[in-house]
Amino acid sequence: MASPYFRVIHGQFVIVGKQPDGDSVRFIANNPHLYQALHRAYRIKPSHVDGSVQLRFEGVDAPELHYGSAAQPLGAEARDQLLAWMGFANIQFAPNSTTVRAADPASVPGAILSQAAEANGRPVSYALLAADAHALKDGHWAYVGPELLEKTLNARLLSSGMAYYTVYSSTPFEHRQHLRALAAAARKENRGVWAQDRTDEFTLSSQDEIGPNGQLILPKLFRRATDFLKDVARGFDGNLADWIVAVSHGSRDENDHVLICGSTEVLLSDLLNQRNSRTVFQADTLDIVFVEK
Repeated sequence: MASPYFRVIHGQFVIVGKQPDGDSVRFIANNPHLYQALHRAYRIKPSHVDGSVQLRFEGVDAPELHYGSAAQPLGAEARDQLLAWMGFANIQFAPNSTTVRAADPASVPGAILSQAAEANGRPVSYALLAADAHALKDGHWAYVGPELLEKTLNARLLSSGMAYYTVYSSTPFEHRQHLRALAAAARKENRGVWAQDRTDEFTLSSQDEIGPNGQLILPKLFRRATDFLKDVARGFDGNLADWIVAVSHGSRDENDHVLICGSTEVLLSDLLNQRNSRTVFQADTLDIVFVEK
């Protein structure tokens, strides 16, 4: 069972010259050597320019803002809300870009709570602002119970509905329960993504249908659907589930293992059913756990 103890790493959240989104920003650790205690630390590659690393926020997945050139409804809104909570103001973006050109202040102090880096080298983290992290000692392993969890930006994203609940088998069980409850309350009140969510049944004949002015679906499905549509344009013949199976070989695996209600293990493709022109996702997104790769 995953441990609820996470390493405390203090530093600065930075956005100038970066492309933050609704569930991830770049972070400069005061002491980068502290990353070495994390699982898969060898994958973490701080920037040669400023020492920053891209984070993956634990337990959440906000609508995509820049998956290549593709984006989702509420992607910009989720980013803007997160940055406002962090204390960034007067944000200016480069023309026709999601790259931040200027912001006030240029960086915001805070801390991350992390156990590991994911496959792409991003520390999987809970994010805390300085006011909520001042009592936590840099480099110590802190018990992350409900009280501390509630102070994280991750929890705030779920409570507001600005991000989907998306957890992995590496997420401590008690955290899954707590974060799920926050997301369930947001869904009950139709906050944020839940007012527009179409994950249970959506059409997928063009990128526009799931683009910024289209249907909002779970970002993990959106990313696969976007790649699927590109391959359809190149001649792939089949539906989304067929494509996930077809491309999942060798080093590429889009067919995640998924736990339903914490017990039954299936493949992501098993949860997709094609009904004429509509793609149906056959599980409640609050009841699934992705198996960490």
